[in-house]
Amino acid sequence: MNTHSELIELTIDGQKVSVPAGTTIMEAAETLGIHIPRLCYHPDLSLMGSCRVCIVDVKEMGFYMASCAVAVWPGMEVQTNSPQIRQARRDIVELLLENHPMDCQCCERDGNCELQRLAYTLGVRERLFAGERKRFAKETSGASVIRDSERCILCGRCTRVCAEVQGVHNLSQHGRGFQTVVTPAYGAAMDDSVCIQCGQCINVCPVASFLEKDHTDRVWKALDDGNLHVVVQVAPSIRAAIAEGFGHPPGTPATGRTVTALRRLGFQAVFDTDFGADLTIIEESTEFLKRLERGGPLPIITSCSPGWINFLEKFYPDLIPLASTCRSPMGMTSALAKTYYARKLGIDPAKVFMVAVMPCVAKKYESERPEHRAPEGFPYTDAVLTTRELIMMIKSYGIDFDQLPDGEFDAPLGIASGAGDIFGTTGGVMEATLRTAAEKLAGAPVGQLEFHEVRAVSGLKEALFELGDRTIRVGVANGLVNARTLLDKVARGEKEFHIIEIMACPGGCIGGGGQPYPVTGHLVLDPELLARRAQALYTIDQAKTLRRSHENRAVQQLYAEFLGEAGGPLAHELLHTHYSPKSPRGVR
Repeated sequence: MNTHSELIELTIDGQKVSVPAGTTIMEAAETLGIHIPRLCYHPDLSLMGSCRVCIVDVKEMGFYMASCAVAVWPGMEVQTNSPQIRQARRDIVELLLENHPMDCQCCERDGNCELQRLAYTLGVRERLFAGERKRFAKETSGASVIRDSERCILCGRCTRVCAEVQGVHNLSQHGRGFQTVVTPAYGAAMDDSVCIQCGQCINVCPVASFLEKDHTDRVWKALDDGNLHVVVQVAPSIRAAIAEGFGHPPGTPATGRTVTALRRLGFQAVFDTDFGADLTIIEESTEFLKRLERGGPLPIITSCSPGWINFLEKFYPDLIPLASTCRSPMGMTSALAKTYYARKLGIDPAKVFMVAVMPCVAKKYESERPEHRAPEGFPYTDAVLTTRELIMMIKSYGIDFDQLPDGEFDAPLGIASGAGDIFGTTGGVMEATLRTAAEKLAGAPVGQLEFHEVRAVSGLKEALFELGDRTIRVGVANGLVNARTLLDKVARGEKEFHIIEIMACPGGCIGGGGQPYPVTGHLVLDPELLARRAQALYTIDQAKTLRRSHENRAVQQLYAEFLGEAGGPLAHELLHTHYSPKSPRGVR
């Protein structure tokens, strides 16, 4: 709600109310406990008023007005409901349904579709408007994002989140009438456009016009193949969000139950991506200290978020030398599963099938990049499941998630510090880095474990830290519009940093494009929802005795018996990669 000091008095459904100037009719109604149906509206995106479901009757106007997009004025008299308004809303929804596929029972959003829910609450029980329906081919060629234009209701949420939150501007409406379609420029395929694969269009779509590329079939097939040794790794933010898919409130930790569920699905080993996160901190802090000693290039920018890396390659190619060469924690864990782990068990690496459970749709794209394949040609990561996909698999296998006992990750790739857990929220990579870098710079143990200055669910963070005899300036950004703000200042020489953490999605991985659709009254991008998920990770971290990455004995053993020194030849071969400029066409 607008917070201007001037108060406006109006009447809504016969009740007088005073609200700040600039407040919309919809917002004013909510202060009285009146919920006006809506579809295109999203509180974290610009106002569009395109769906007209939220229409209300304003006295003496002579026509219905979109309550989400009209600001109140003094003396306004509003009627939010009447038989006529209810019928008009029903007509609007019935027209949307008539131009929509009739396959709710086999739609991925069945049971959690805003159009379906709206039709139910408005009492729509039959299709009354027969006629021609729009027809578009489904675009399934993408590595991460599928586009189904026949389901699109032209609400504009995807175009707004892509432009306003991510700063990519990849999607827009093209054509007129029945031929209107949301697409990248020139009707290009998603992978041939400036799409950075973040999946936020999937998150905000109220229907199922955008979806992640399904990897569940390849995982089921692998689990049924007796010739494969099928293993799985679980990203930190999964444990803070997966329980939402089973009716629990946001911020419910579920690490142990997730491990047990994966074992019951048939995985032969369950690893923790947090191990890879600890390893990332060792390698990245080593890389940072080398740059610091040699005078650059600085700032070093984190490389854990594949959506951010795609954005860097397409929009800021001149800054590629600043990015850390470290693979993501997923990439490191996968590479070690097919080398270090396979060697320990005496298994042919080509027979190890690695599944990664990630909050991030862009991880699917990352897994297919040629840079993330073994020299023998096989991928280090064979399949990537989003949190949503894993929830579906658990349910379809008849596993009662709530009744599961807590399980433990498998050694050695399942032993991790609390620093690895906080990787899943914005500022977490920075905080984990500081826990290790502070001791290296000081040359002695440092008592400080928590760096609250870099913790933030939204926006930008800047901070200064006195580490040893150096002053280190850091920056943290989540959501790529925020990243643009930070990077533009760096590029223009207006700001100088030593380390920058960038996460593509709002709130970091906890707000990733593959996380559960909220079903508890929250919306995707809701700061409260993201804060609860973040707090779950901080709670998990605080409960651990091991909270610094460099103190992880499993990581120490890995270097001692396999990798050699941090940043050494073998470590660089397996744990580091490279990036290059990408043009919109031929990205893959």
